[in-house]
Amino acid sequence: QVQLVESGGGLVQAGGSLRLSCAASGRTFSSYAMGWFRQASGKEREFVAAINWSSGSTYYTNSNSVKGRFTISRDNARNTVYLQMNSLKPEDTAVYYCAARQGVGLTSTSRRYDYWGQGTQVTVSS
Repeated sequence: QVQLVESGGGLVQAGGSLRLSCAASGRTFSSYAMGWFRQASGKEREFVAAINWSSGSTYYTNSNSVKGRFTISRDNARNTVYLQMNSLKPEDTAVYYCAARQGVGLTSTSRRYDYWGQGTQVTVSS
């Protein structure tokens, strides 16, 4: 059974950085794509970034909200996917979720992901 466990969230001041981790287990993930989503209070879940586990190719949201500030990466040896978040803003405050989907295609559509973690809270103070 696939298990995704996020960590690394917390409280940070605006302008600071956090690195989220998503530890994956229960499968060989070489044929999977991984994604990060976030959901702010009272808002819909939104796509942030995705990565092909095997090739390392990446795909980011078209929104300017995170462009140039967030970076997705993976460590195959540790079966872990990361989201490096720099220059954080109060509007980045949300619960961040890791997700996995079978297949190598990268997508921003949440319903195409098969497995989800429990989420980790990120709070950015002004």
